[in-house]
Amino acid sequence: MLGADEASTRLGIELLEHGTGSAVLRMTVTPAMVNGHRIAHGGYLFLFADSAFACACNSHGPVTVAAGAEITFVAPVHQGDVLVATAEERVRFGRSGIYDVTVRREGEVVAEFRGRSRSIPNRRTGDGQHAERGEQH
Repeated sequence: MLGADEASTRLGIELLEHGTGSAVLRMTVTPAMVNGHRIAHGGYLFLFADSAFACACNSHGPVTVAAGAEITFVAPVHQGDVLVATAEERVRFGRSGIYDVTVRREGEVVAEFRGRSRSIPNRRTGDGQHAERGEQH
């Protein structure tokens, strides 16, 4: 799945480890990811954590998308920082799940993310898979 993810691939996000309900990804903060305060833009950190979440929640097989997510920024991140996101499944129930992602820089926690997933029917269009209205990933 990550190989087909243009957004993650173009940002240099790499999959280090994966298992059922888990994933570990790495990303280096580039100059293009830094905001006017000279720290990493929160949207890039969210995208990075969301990519780890996506790998973990899609590890079970059915197409799974985000039903919602939130992030807490714990420490500032700077250009050149190498980040590692570790995603872990907390619980799956029915077609839903809850996943936590910790983003670290050299072992220091810089962000905590919680995502809520929803498995969807594998519907195909001429362009491939698509999610139900209101769900994205």
